[in-house]
Order: sequence, then C-alpha cells, then structure tokens
Amino acid sequence: MKQFRCDESTLAKTSKGVLRGYYYDGTYVFKGIHYAEAERYMQPVPVEPWEGVKDATSYGFVCPLMHQDTPNGELMVPHAYWPQDEHCQNLNVWTTKLDPAAKKPVMVWLHGGGYSAGSSIEQLCYDGAAMALHGDVVVVTINHRLNILGYLDLSPFGEKYANSGNCGHADMVAALEWVKENIAAFGGDPDNVTIFGQSGGGMKVTDLCQIPAADGLFKRGIVMSGCIEPGIISPSTGDGTAIVKGILEALGTEDVSVLESIPYPQLVEAYEKASPAVREKGGYVGQAPIINDWFYGDPAIHGFRERTKNTPLMVGTVFGEFAFRPNGYNKYAMSEEEMAEKVNSFYGESAGRITELFREAYPGHKLVDATVLDYIFRRPSKSLIKQKAAFSEAPTYAYLFDFEFPVEDGKCAWHCSDIAFFFHNIDLVPVANVPGVSDKLQEQIFGAVMSFARCGDPNMPELPFWPACSEGDEAVMILGRDCEVKHNHDDELIEEVAKAVPLWKLWGQDNNVQH
Repeated sequence: MKQFRCDESTLAKTSKGVLRGYYYDGTYVFKGIHYAEAERYMQPVPVEPWEGVKDATSYGFVCPLMHQDTPNGELMVPHAYWPQDEHCQNLNVWTTKLDPAAKKPVMVWLHGGGYSAGSSIEQLCYDGAAMALHGDVVVVTINHRLNILGYLDLSPFGEKYANSGNCGHADMVAALEWVKENIAAFGGDPDNVTIFGQSGGGMKVTDLCQIPAADGLFKRGIVMSGCIEPGIISPSTGDGTAIVKGILEALGTEDVSVLESIPYPQLVEAYEKASPAVREKGGYVGQAPIINDWFYGDPAIHGFRERTKNTPLMVGTVFGEFAFRPNGYNKYAMSEEEMAEKVNSFYGESAGRITELFREAYPGHKLVDATVLDYIFRRPSKSLIKQKAAFSEAPTYAYLFDFEFPVEDGKCAWHCSDIAFFFHNIDLVPVANVPGVSDKLQEQIFGAVMSFARCGDPNMPELPFWPACSEGDEAVMILGRDCEVKHNHDDELIEEVAKAVPLWKLWGQDNNVQH
C-alpha cells in the first residue's frame, strides 16, 4: 500500500535552515531547493539563512528560454513544461533515508538542451524517485542559467562582469558546493558524488572536469551523448566586445549596465538583431561557456587537466542519434534490393564501402539502418575515450545504446532514448517498453550505472565482463537486446560515414526536435 507523509518526519536540516519535503511510496522528495542566488550576469552567492521551516514540495522556476517551446516528438521524448524565471538556481532531491549515517552514493543530473535550453524536470524520465528507490542512492537534479543569461561575456566592460560568460557553469559549481555541504542531511555521502548528463548535460560533465573551482566536488562522471563534432555547439574563445556592442547598438544605448535589468524579451530581441553579423565574421556570440582562466575548455581539444585524468568516466552514445524523423518505410517488409537502393541514395558513391563495413560491424541490423547511423556524437566520443584511456590514473568505460523500439516498424535508438533506462524510468516512456526485453535491459543498464556510482566500475552479474578501455582499444559495451563487448568494431565505418555525410544533412534536419 502506498503511503504519503508531509510532517515532522519529512524535515531536513541544511546549513542555512530547515526544509520540509514529503514522503511518498518509499522515497523522500524535496523540490525547488535554492542552492544560490544571483543577479543577472553576476556570480552566484550562497542563500541567506532563514528561520523556521521552508517548504520544499514544489519545483522551482526553470531558466527562461529565448523562444517558447513547441511540443513535438512527445511519443519518443515525453516532456514537462514549467514556469520560467531568471532566479532559477534551485535543485531537487530524492532519497530513501534522511540519515547522515546512511552515506549513500550521490547522483547529480545535469540536464540536456545544449547550453541554451532544457531544465531539471524537462523530460518526464528525469524524475529521480525510481533511481533513489531501486538504486539506494541519493538523486539530485539541478537548474542553472542558460543561453544569454548564463553565457554572455561582458567582462571587457567592467570587472564586476568577470566570468559572466560562464555564469551557467558557475551556477553548477555552486550547486555542487551545496551538495558537498548539505547532502549528508539527505542520507548522501558528500565524498562519493557522480555527475551524469546527456547531450548538453554530458558536455557539462566534461566541462566541470576542466574547472578548478569544481575540484573535490565530485568523484566520477557519466557522459551520455555529450561529445559533439566541432562547429555545432562548443565552448568559445575570444571575448564579448563585438556582440555586446551590437546588442547595445540595437537597444540605442552605450550604457552596458542597461543589460542587467532590461526585460528579458527585449534583451533577446536585441541579441538576435546583433548576433548574425558577429557570427558571420566568426566572432564570439555567447550561448556556450567561454574559455578563460576559470574554465579550461574541452579536454579532448585543449588538453586534460590532472583532475580530468584522475576522474573515472563512462562515455557513450546511441546508435541513431538523429533517428527522429519518420522512417517512411517498413524495413521488415523491404527486400534487400530496396534497402540497398535507399543506402545508395543516401551515401552515393560511398554506399558500397559503407554497406560492406556496416554488415561487418552491425550484423544484427537491417541494412537500411545504416542510413540513420550516427557519427556526429560517436566520432568525438571515440576521440575523447581514446585520449582519456591513454592515461592510467583512472578508468574509462565505453558504451553504445543500440535498442530497437516498437514504433514505425522498428525504429533505431534516437537521441535521449537511453535516458529512461539509466533512470529506471521506462514506465514513464511508453514507447520504451517491449515485453520480455526492455525490463531486462533496464536492469542491466541501471545495475551497471549504480555499480559505477558506488565504486567506479560498471561490472555487474547480469552483463558480460566490461573491461575499461586502453590506449588504442575501445572496449565498447553494446547495450541492446543482446549485450556484448566489441573492440574497435566500427572505427573505419564511422570515418567513412563522416566523410560521406556532411554535418548539415543530419544536424540541419533534426536539430529542432525537443531534447
């Protein structure tokens, strides 16, 4: 019988005051906890202490988006939408014990949406109750500043704007500081924190490894589809002089302080007037972290810090990251000739070699699946894995989520489709359920993630032995109907696909799908 409580038994004492959450069906839930405060373009500061008991039973505001979301693709990625406000520095906690002696592993989720969109509750499967209950861990999901609120460099215009180009990342560091200071009150071990994220959230995992201010605030990381081909979304160099001057010109003022208080819609309008010209010249336009003496940049490009070398990582992607668009065919009703025709049409003169390599690397797939095979995330993930595995200080584990979903006559795994399995939440994503298959796969993936969170090693009884990668050997766990480890199995194939398919052909067609 399910039980609900919201009383003296659901109180947690933090360093700033007492919070009241609620208990439901085995899990204590605390929502909308303010971990910091910050004015626009300023660095976050700790919240002030309070007297009495503060309510923590409602989700907090999420960061404003530059444009209103248009719900789409909800069958594949069910979403939640929530009120927006700039003061969005809040987090949510799920746990099964409010006992400092429990010392449970802590999982801190960094949401996707690049650096410009998303929230801690954007996808229904971000709910942490099942992970906390089935994994015996403490789950934290955080909101932080995004887009031109979180990533617009005003530092050339005054010392008070120092690191304004990294406000979003500074919020994340502040959230991790809150976790370090307070998570014991929720049964968590502050010295055993795993950060994990998907897409933009995966980028944030590797980014945090490159921020000295985050040292000591987490122990390991999971990067889910979080490495992407250069030129799409990446940390920036340069400074904000040109873009900020362009915004001020669009607003008809030279007073940069106006940007601190102008209504957000007007700020967005001015930015969108100014940014095309700056972008066309290859200039900095914000909306991504800026490389400076606070943030050192993508380790695969700018080099690994000692902290990064010493961080155990799990890094992976899904088979068809851009398999959002409708198939338009039933691959199980197609002849080999019909599938070959589609592959030829898609890959042109490269089709013959890609067909040969695809059959060798993915023998369980229909040939037509080669037309949705991803390289935009897979290739840079391989690069990160290869470079990280060259260091012996900490292990690096690789995976590929390769599950066929029961929609459109067998749809290959798409961007975000693995998240529910990691959270033990396939019940919240109807399309992720295949009787006798998906439940087993969920337990395998979830068990590996929980094992990694406990000790930095994903091995568990229900999976084949999962070795760490070594220099020159990507030992990748294929997570699908039949889980198995393969070694460098698609290296040549991915390179051939990357040469044959320009970025715009994949990214341009599907980057408007809700993630």
